[in-house]
Amino acid sequence: MTINNRVTELLGVQHPIIQAPMGWIARAQLASAVSNAGGMGIIETASGDLEAIRGEIRKMRDLTDKPFGVNIALTYVRDAGIVQFVVDQGIKFVTTSAGDPTRYCAELKAAGLTVFHVVPTLAGALKAIGAGVDGLIVEGGEGGGFKNQRDVASMVLLPLVCSRVDVPVVAAGGFCDGVTMAAAFALGAEGIQMGTRMLSSAESPVHDNWKTAIVNAGETDTVFLNRGGKGPALRALRTERTSRIEKEIPESIMSEFAGVQQLYFGGDMEAAVPLTGQVCGRIDSIKPVRQIIEETVRDFQRVIDGLAARHGSAR
Repeated sequence: MTINNRVTELLGVQHPIIQAPMGWIARAQLASAVSNAGGMGIIETASGDLEAIRGEIRKMRDLTDKPFGVNIALTYVRDAGIVQFVVDQGIKFVTTSAGDPTRYCAELKAAGLTVFHVVPTLAGALKAIGAGVDGLIVEGGEGGGFKNQRDVASMVLLPLVCSRVDVPVVAAGGFCDGVTMAAAFALGAEGIQMGTRMLSSAESPVHDNWKTAIVNAGETDTVFLNRGGKGPALRALRTERTSRIEKEIPESIMSEFAGVQQLYFGGDMEAAVPLTGQVCGRIDSIKPVRQIIEETVRDFQRVIDGLAARHGSAR
Protein backbone atom coordinates (compact mmCIF):
# COMPACT_ATOMS: atom_id res chain seq x y z
CA MET A 1 0.00 0.00 0.00
CA THR A 2 0.98 3.63 -0.45
CA ILE A 3 0.14 6.23 2.19
CA ASN A 4 -0.61 9.65 0.75
CA ASN A 5 -0.24 12.53 3.18
CA ARG A 6 1.82 15.67 3.70
CA VAL A 7 4.91 13.78 4.77
CA THR A 8 5.02 11.53 1.72
CA GLU A 9 4.27 14.47 -0.57
CA LEU A 10 6.95 16.72 0.92
CA LEU A 11 9.59 13.99 0.98
CA GLY A 12 8.62 12.25 -2.26
CA VAL A 13 8.58 8.82 -0.62
CA GLN A 14 6.18 5.91 -0.77
CA HIS A 15 6.02 5.34 2.99
CA PRO A 16 6.18 8.02 5.71
CA ILE A 17 8.95 6.22 7.56
CA ILE A 18 12.22 8.02 8.29
CA GLN A 19 15.43 6.36 9.47
CA ALA A 20 17.02 8.10 12.43
CA PRO A 21 20.34 9.93 11.83
CA MET A 22 22.55 7.87 14.12
CA GLY A 23 26.14 9.09 14.23
CA TRP A 24 28.61 6.82 12.35
CA ILE A 25 25.73 4.40 11.65
CA ALA A 26 23.41 6.36 9.35
CA ARG A 27 25.50 5.97 6.25
CA ALA A 28 25.00 4.59 2.78
CA GLN A 29 24.73 0.91 3.66
CA LEU A 30 21.73 1.47 5.92
CA ALA A 31 20.23 4.61 4.40
CA SER A 32 20.11 3.21 0.86
CA ALA A 33 18.26 0.12 2.12
CA VAL A 34 15.64 2.38 3.73
CA SER A 35 15.23 4.53 0.62
CA ASN A 36 15.03 1.50 -1.67
CA ALA A 37 12.27 0.08 0.55
CA GLY A 38 10.19 3.22 0.09
CA GLY A 39 11.16 5.12 3.23
CA MET A 40 13.47 8.09 3.77
CA GLY A 41 17.08 7.14 4.34
CA ILE A 42 19.17 9.71 6.19
CA ILE A 43 22.92 10.31 6.13
CA GLU A 44 24.41 11.64 9.38
CA THR A 45 26.92 14.45 9.78
CA ALA A 46 27.27 14.30 13.57
CA SER A 47 30.49 12.29 13.30
CA GLY A 48 32.05 15.44 11.85
CA ASP A 49 34.04 13.83 9.05
CA LEU A 50 32.61 15.68 6.05
CA GLU A 51 34.98 14.08 3.55
CA ALA A 52 33.73 10.67 4.64
CA ILE A 53 30.14 11.96 4.45
CA ARG A 54 30.79 13.25 0.92
CA GLY A 55 31.87 9.74 0.00
CA GLU A 56 28.78 8.23 1.64
CA ILE A 57 26.53 10.53 -0.39
CA ARG A 58 28.32 9.46 -3.57
CA LYS A 59 27.70 5.84 -2.57
CA MET A 60 24.02 6.66 -2.06
CA ARG A 61 23.77 7.86 -5.67
CA ASP A 62 25.13 4.48 -6.79
CA LEU A 63 22.95 2.43 -4.45
CA THR A 64 19.58 4.12 -4.88
CA ASP A 65 17.66 6.38 -7.23
CA LYS A 66 15.12 7.11 -4.48
CA PRO A 67 14.98 10.22 -2.27
CA PHE A 68 17.26 10.49 0.73
CA GLY A 69 18.22 13.23 3.15
CA VAL A 70 20.94 14.51 5.45
CA ASN A 71 20.83 15.40 9.14
CA ILE A 72 22.60 18.40 10.65
CA ALA A 73 23.13 17.91 14.38
CA LEU A 74 23.42 21.60 15.25
CA THR A 75 25.35 21.39 18.50
CA TYR A 76 28.01 19.19 16.93
CA VAL A 77 28.63 21.14 13.70
CA ARG A 78 32.38 21.65 13.30
CA ASP A 79 32.35 23.26 9.86
CA ALA A 80 30.74 26.69 9.44
CA GLY A 81 30.11 25.82 5.79
CA ILE A 82 27.84 22.87 6.59
CA VAL A 83 24.84 24.36 4.76
CA GLN A 84 26.80 24.98 1.57
CA PHE A 85 28.27 21.50 1.89
CA VAL A 86 24.77 19.99 1.99
CA VAL A 87 23.55 22.17 -0.88
CA ASP A 88 26.59 21.25 -2.99
CA GLN A 89 25.72 17.56 -2.61
CA GLY A 90 22.32 18.16 -4.23
CA ILE A 91 20.40 17.25 -1.08
CA LYS A 92 16.73 18.28 -1.03
CA PHE A 93 15.65 17.16 2.46
CA VAL A 94 17.37 17.98 5.75
CA THR A 95 16.53 17.18 9.35
CA THR A 96 18.09 19.42 11.97
CA SER A 97 18.46 18.39 15.58
CA ALA A 98 20.29 18.93 18.87
CA GLY A 99 20.28 22.71 18.86
CA ASP A 100 18.68 26.01 17.91
CA PRO A 101 16.45 25.59 14.81
CA THR A 102 16.97 29.24 13.84
CA ARG A 103 20.69 28.65 13.27
CA TYR A 104 20.47 27.37 9.69
CA CYS A 105 16.78 27.10 8.82
CA ALA A 106 16.49 30.33 6.81
CA GLU A 107 19.66 29.54 4.87
CA LEU A 108 18.50 26.00 4.10
CA LYS A 109 15.06 27.19 3.05
CA ALA A 110 16.55 29.93 0.85
CA ALA A 111 18.49 27.19 -0.96
CA GLY A 112 15.22 25.37 -1.67
CA LEU A 113 15.54 22.54 0.84
CA THR A 114 12.73 21.01 2.87
CA VAL A 115 13.58 21.19 6.59
CA PHE A 116 12.20 19.16 9.51
CA HIS A 117 13.49 19.87 13.02
CA VAL A 118 13.63 17.35 15.88
CA VAL A 119 11.97 18.60 19.07
CA PRO A 120 11.66 17.09 22.59
CA THR A 121 9.23 19.67 24.03
CA LEU A 122 6.30 21.88 23.05
CA ALA A 123 8.45 24.98 23.55
CA GLY A 124 11.00 23.56 21.14
CA ALA A 125 8.27 22.83 18.62
CA LEU A 126 6.93 26.37 18.74
CA LYS A 127 10.43 27.80 18.36
CA ALA A 128 11.00 25.61 15.29
CA ILE A 129 7.70 26.76 13.78
CA GLY A 130 8.82 30.34 14.33
CA ALA A 131 12.07 29.54 12.53
CA GLY A 132 10.08 28.48 9.46
CA VAL A 133 10.52 24.70 9.36
CA ASP A 134 8.38 22.63 7.01
CA GLY A 135 7.73 19.91 9.56
CA LEU A 136 8.65 18.50 12.94
CA ILE A 137 10.05 15.25 14.25
CA VAL A 138 8.59 15.01 17.74
CA GLU A 139 10.77 12.73 19.85
CA GLY A 140 9.63 11.28 23.14
CA GLY A 141 12.00 10.35 25.95
CA GLU A 142 11.65 6.64 25.16
CA GLY A 143 13.97 7.08 22.19
CA GLY A 144 17.62 6.19 22.28
CA GLY A 145 20.45 8.67 21.88
CA PHE A 146 20.83 12.24 23.04
CA LYS A 147 17.83 13.48 25.00
CA ASN A 148 16.43 16.52 26.73
CA GLN A 149 17.20 16.23 30.45
CA ARG A 150 13.51 16.81 31.19
CA ASP A 151 12.22 13.93 29.12
CA VAL A 152 8.56 13.63 28.11
CA ALA A 153 6.96 10.39 26.91
CA SER A 154 5.64 10.21 23.35
CA MET A 155 2.12 9.50 24.59
CA VAL A 156 2.08 12.95 26.20
CA LEU A 157 4.35 14.96 23.93
CA LEU A 158 3.01 13.90 20.54
CA PRO A 159 -0.69 14.84 20.94
CA LEU A 160 0.32 18.01 22.81
CA VAL A 161 2.49 19.26 19.95
CA CYS A 162 0.02 18.14 17.29
CA SER A 163 -2.71 20.13 18.98
CA ARG A 164 -0.66 23.32 18.73
CA VAL A 165 0.96 23.20 15.28
CA ASP A 166 -0.26 22.94 11.70
CA VAL A 167 2.84 21.51 10.03
CA PRO A 168 3.22 17.76 9.41
CA VAL A 169 4.59 15.84 12.36
CA VAL A 170 6.72 12.69 12.38
CA ALA A 171 6.66 10.71 15.63
CA ALA A 172 9.91 9.41 17.12
CA GLY A 173 10.73 7.58 20.33
CA GLY A 174 9.16 4.14 20.78
CA PHE A 175 8.08 3.44 17.19
CA CYS A 176 9.15 0.20 15.55
CA ASP A 177 6.20 -1.45 13.78
CA GLY A 178 2.68 -1.14 12.42
CA VAL A 179 0.98 -1.10 15.80
CA THR A 180 3.07 1.81 17.05
CA MET A 181 2.74 3.58 13.70
CA ALA A 182 -1.06 3.36 13.98
CA ALA A 183 -0.83 4.77 17.50
CA ALA A 184 1.31 7.65 16.22
CA PHE A 185 -1.27 8.49 13.57
CA ALA A 186 -4.07 8.32 16.13
CA LEU A 187 -2.16 10.89 18.19
CA GLY A 188 -1.83 13.25 15.24
CA ALA A 189 1.36 12.27 13.44
CA GLU A 190 1.68 11.65 9.70
CA GLY A 191 4.82 9.56 9.84
CA ILE A 192 7.28 7.81 12.14
CA GLN A 193 11.02 7.78 12.62
CA MET A 194 12.77 4.54 13.54
CA GLY A 195 16.13 4.46 15.28
CA THR A 196 16.66 1.34 17.38
CA ARG A 197 14.65 -0.80 14.96
CA MET A 198 16.96 0.28 12.11
CA LEU A 199 20.04 0.01 14.32
CA SER A 200 19.23 -3.67 14.78
CA SER A 201 18.43 -4.36 11.12
CA ALA A 202 20.44 -6.68 8.89
CA GLU A 203 21.86 -3.74 6.91
CA SER A 204 22.93 -1.78 9.97
CA PRO A 205 26.75 -1.57 9.98
CA VAL A 206 27.13 -2.05 13.74
CA HIS A 207 28.65 -5.20 15.19
CA ASP A 208 26.37 -8.17 15.76
CA ASN A 209 27.11 -8.01 19.49
CA TRP A 210 25.05 -4.82 19.73
CA LYS A 211 22.25 -6.15 17.56
CA THR A 212 22.10 -9.33 19.64
CA ALA A 213 22.04 -7.30 22.85
CA ILE A 214 19.02 -5.39 21.53
CA VAL A 215 17.20 -8.60 20.59
CA ASN A 216 17.89 -10.05 24.05
CA ALA A 217 16.96 -6.88 25.96
CA GLY A 218 13.77 -6.38 27.91
CA GLU A 219 11.72 -3.22 28.14
CA THR A 220 13.54 -2.17 31.31
CA ASP A 221 17.03 -2.74 29.94
CA THR A 222 17.84 0.85 29.04
CA VAL A 223 19.10 3.60 31.34
CA PHE A 224 18.56 7.37 31.25
CA LEU A 225 21.95 8.96 31.84
CA ASN A 226 23.29 12.36 32.87
CA ARG A 227 20.11 13.78 34.30
CA GLY A 228 21.33 16.86 36.12
CA GLY A 229 24.84 16.66 34.66
CA LYS A 230 26.56 18.93 32.17
CA GLY A 231 25.60 18.43 28.55
CA PRO A 232 22.82 16.29 27.12
CA ALA A 233 21.06 13.39 28.74
CA LEU A 234 21.29 10.01 27.03
CA ARG A 235 19.22 6.87 26.74
CA ALA A 236 21.36 3.78 26.32
CA LEU A 237 21.38 0.04 26.72
CA ARG A 238 22.17 -1.16 30.23
CA THR A 239 25.77 -2.39 30.47
CA GLU A 240 28.34 -2.34 33.26
CA ARG A 241 29.57 0.99 31.94
CA THR A 242 26.17 2.65 31.67
CA SER A 243 25.08 1.28 35.04
CA ARG A 244 28.10 2.99 36.55
CA ILE A 245 27.37 6.26 34.76
CA GLU A 246 23.75 6.08 35.92
CA LYS A 247 24.93 6.18 39.55
CA GLU A 248 28.03 8.35 39.17
CA ILE A 249 27.52 11.21 36.70
CA PRO A 250 30.84 11.92 34.94
CA GLU A 251 32.25 15.42 34.69
CA SER A 252 31.95 15.18 30.91
CA ILE A 253 29.42 12.75 29.49
CA MET A 254 31.02 13.10 26.04
CA SER A 255 34.24 11.58 27.36
CA GLU A 256 32.35 8.29 27.60
CA PHE A 257 32.31 8.10 23.79
CA ALA A 258 36.09 7.91 23.32
CA GLY A 259 35.82 4.23 22.38
CA VAL A 260 32.80 4.60 20.11
CA GLN A 261 34.36 2.87 17.11
CA GLN A 262 35.36 -0.15 19.22
CA LEU A 263 31.76 -0.39 20.40
CA TYR A 264 30.01 0.24 17.11
CA PHE A 265 32.20 -1.81 14.81
CA GLY A 266 34.43 -3.87 17.09
CA GLY A 267 31.66 -5.25 19.26
CA ASP A 268 33.12 -4.22 22.63
CA MET A 269 29.92 -3.36 24.50
CA GLU A 270 31.86 -1.72 27.35
CA ALA A 271 34.02 0.53 25.16
CA ALA A 272 31.48 3.37 25.01
CA VAL A 273 27.78 4.11 25.49
CA PRO A 274 25.45 1.97 23.29
CA LEU A 275 22.67 4.47 22.59
CA THR A 276 19.43 2.49 22.41
CA GLY A 277 15.72 3.18 22.88
CA GLN A 278 13.27 1.48 25.22
CA VAL A 279 11.69 -0.14 22.19
CA CYS A 280 14.52 -2.67 22.34
CA GLY A 281 12.13 -4.59 24.58
CA ARG A 282 9.82 -5.13 21.60
CA ILE A 283 12.47 -6.19 19.09
CA ASP A 284 12.96 -9.95 18.98
CA SER A 285 14.87 -10.55 15.75
CA ILE A 286 17.27 -9.03 13.25
CA LYS A 287 15.45 -8.42 9.97
CA PRO A 288 16.26 -6.86 6.59
CA VAL A 289 15.18 -3.23 6.27
CA ARG A 290 12.75 -3.99 3.47
CA GLN A 291 10.99 -6.60 5.60
CA ILE A 292 10.79 -4.18 8.53
CA ILE A 293 9.20 -1.47 6.41
CA GLU A 294 6.86 -3.77 4.50
CA GLU A 295 5.64 -5.43 7.71
CA THR A 296 5.21 -2.04 9.36
CA VAL A 297 3.04 -0.68 6.57
CA ARG A 298 1.05 -3.92 6.28
CA ASP A 299 0.38 -4.12 10.00
CA PHE A 300 -0.42 -0.40 10.17
CA GLN A 301 -3.20 -0.99 7.65
CA ARG A 302 -4.36 -4.11 9.47
CA VAL A 303 -4.57 -2.25 12.78
CA ILE A 304 -6.50 0.74 11.47
CA ASP A 305 -8.85 -1.50 9.48
CA GLY A 306 -9.43 -3.62 12.58
CA LEU A 307 -10.17 -0.57 14.71
CA ALA A 308 -12.64 0.71 12.14
CA ALA A 309 -14.35 -2.69 11.93
CA ARG A 310 -14.61 -3.08 15.70
CA HIS A 311 -15.36 0.47 16.72
CA GLY A 312 -16.41 2.35 13.61
CA SER A 313 -20.13 2.08 14.34
CA ALA A 314 -19.84 2.83 18.07
CA ARG A 315 -22.13 5.59 19.33
